Amino acid sequence: MSELLESVNNGLIPRVIVCLDVANGRVVKGVNFKGLTDMGDPVELALRYQEQGADEIVFLDIKATLENRANALDTVRRVAQNLSIPFTVGGGLNSYADVEQFLSAGADKVALNSAAVKNPQLINQIAEGFGSQCVVVAIDVNKDETDDYAVYVSGGHVRTEVDAFGWFKEVEERGAGEILLTAMHRDGTGIGFDNELMSRVAKERNIQVIASGGASNEQHFVDTFLAGSDAALAAGMFHRGEYSVQDVKKALKQQQILTR
Repeated sequence: MSELLESVNNGLIPRVIVCLDVANGRVVKGVNFKGLTDMGDPVELALRYQEQGADEIVFLDIKATLENRANALDTVRRVAQNLSIPFTVGGGLNSYADVEQFLSAGADKVALNSAAVKNPQLINQIAEGFGSQCVVVAIDVNKDETDDYAVYVSGGHVRTEVDAFGWFKEVEERGAGEILLTAMHRDGTGIGFDNELMSRVAKERNIQVIASGGASNEQHFVDTFLAGSDAALAAGMFHRGEYSVQDVKKALKQQQILTR
């Protein structure tokens, strides 16, 4: 099984990532991007997950506006000062200058979503200025009534006319290092990642694919890595204390899936 995993994941060790969705300086969690519930302080949670063995932390300011930019920067600084694992920041990054600010505040990578759709050239600029390894393009997709994948922006509130699979190809060609692929129709449902989607993108593209949306137990991580995902991200199952990162890595080890 480990030989299979190495083959489908290009020989790279899978990563277990914890996501902190942050609104007004607090970590929150909802279902299908709605009904947000307070889950705690981002610094305390980031430290907890680092101690549990998380490979990375993703911090997404889901309510980002110009009015709370200073607050977000302060929170990023506080988290970065306490972490020794890679730390990705996204939400409200609309320009090269915004990205520069957050990287200077301590982020290792930045995640672009709406801004990348509105101005794809921004991906090129950041990749050229800071390196592809720090550019993550977050793509939120939702299945429509015909089971096609639609790309959404603005925190999952606005549907676009962007072709999902064409967009995956374009962001890779523009120099992004990773795609954070969230299946909105799975988000917060606990029924597992959309592995049909993750597998297809992993096979068609050479870019790293982070699976997001739907995980509620260790088996969901096992399944998505076997499907070809390079990394997998979850939030609620960790925030609620139902499972720890150690629990997930133990299950992966039992299935002969290497972890860091």
